[in-house]
Amino acid sequence: MRTLFFNLFLLCVVALSGQRREVHILSVNDVHATLEYMPQLAAIADSLRASYPSLLVLSAGDNRTGNPLNDKYNPSGYPMVAMMNQIGFDASAVGNHDFDMMSLPRLSQLSHFSYLCANLAMDSMLVDKDSLATEGLYVRPYKVFDVDGLRVGIIGTVQVGQLGRPDTHPDNLVGLRFEDPVECVRRHEWFSRQCDVTILLSHAGYRADTLAAHTCPWLDLIVGGHSHKQLDSSEVIGGIPITQNSHRLYHATHITIICDSGRVTDRQVEYIDVRNFSQKSTVVENMLHYYSESPFFRQVLATAATPFNNIYELGCMVCDALIECTEADVSLYNHRGIRMQYLPAGDITVRDVLTMDPFGNNACILVITGKELYNLIKSYSRMEINHFPHLGGFKAKVTVSKDNPETITDFKLFAIDGSPLKMKRTYRVVTNSYVSAASRAFGISKRIGLNSETADMIMDFLKRRGTVDYQGVNRIVFQ
Repeated sequence: MRTLFFNLFLLCVVALSGQRREVHILSVNDVHATLEYMPQLAAIADSLRASYPSLLVLSAGDNRTGNPLNDKYNPSGYPMVAMMNQIGFDASAVGNHDFDMMSLPRLSQLSHFSYLCANLAMDSMLVDKDSLATEGLYVRPYKVFDVDGLRVGIIGTVQVGQLGRPDTHPDNLVGLRFEDPVECVRRHEWFSRQCDVTILLSHAGYRADTLAAHTCPWLDLIVGGHSHKQLDSSEVIGGIPITQNSHRLYHATHITIICDSGRVTDRQVEYIDVRNFSQKSTVVENMLHYYSESPFFRQVLATAATPFNNIYELGCMVCDALIECTEADVSLYNHRGIRMQYLPAGDITVRDVLTMDPFGNNACILVITGKELYNLIKSYSRMEINHFPHLGGFKAKVTVSKDNPETITDFKLFAIDGSPLKMKRTYRVVTNSYVSAASRAFGISKRIGLNSETADMIMDFLKRRGTVDYQGVNRIVFQ
């Protein structure tokens, strides 16, 4: 009798191990606190969960920064976390902007999901009383989820730039150190041997994801972010599907992983239009109304006589605002420090400015020569179009590579009257504290911190002007 029961047990085990089973995942990336479309995302999650109760909901990072309703809340970033909790997220990569405002420790304590980042470590030699490392930062390198008996392992990574850290204000990263994300993933092959399915949840960018796919064949799937690159369902590198959406909840991804006898046999990817989804979650929509009530954000500061049609027109206005408020000679603003591409004609509100400039950076003055200014721009821009800064009080002619239109081969600086910028003259250059902190690495030592946020200066500028018109204004000529 004992032998009979044992044989029946073995038959059950074999039968279960041979079952065809599926893992269903709903993923987003680079949402940047686009709260207004979270009710649609919640409805998508509810719809999928009705068919697939074990649905995993994942974010590939940069959940925050870009919406003042979220970023100016106390604690900063909580409305987004509250909605993610309601939707039932299981895990999030840590994006570079998730470090903004130094609120990640508190948010990690309030989140009902796990933050995953294997290439982050806390350096006890660098910890001080104001660092994230001493504030209860709950981040783990990986996590294994039980999905209907399958062990689904997820490893998280964050982007690391040329300076050896994620692209956020360096003061946000005191006490933390970072490893190259791909090298880090390579060292985790052992982890895949403990899992039926192994997923890389990456905020390292598309290039890093493709390199990981080529060098880590034991991965079953890469859910990516950071590059804001809309991929399609055919994106497979080295046999590994890579998914990524653009940003701000234009799309989400439904991924189906099919396993047979404990092995991954197929993966299917479907991109879902979030903004045009026909249903909304009533609960999350009520949460949105609650967080949107403040009249402060609706205050009108000025009128745009014509629309701002691109980031360069907005950059010119921001740089002019900083010069007018500080009486500096010229101004410099990091290209990606402006988080808006278009602003229509009509009222410009507090919310518009805080969406345009959401980081809470202070203004700073650099006292440097024209030659040092040139070298700072050259180093800081990485000679790439998407990193070339916005300018105020002077202009630039930029030569672009014929072979690679994203690469700069040369640039020249000019005064507003068209004469060459004087290389030996000393200039007072107003910028933000992010650029100022980064300038240390490029040998700039004379910096004067101002106790005023750049967003406040922009708002003061708009109030004084009443009406602004920057249509067609551009101080950078690409040739």
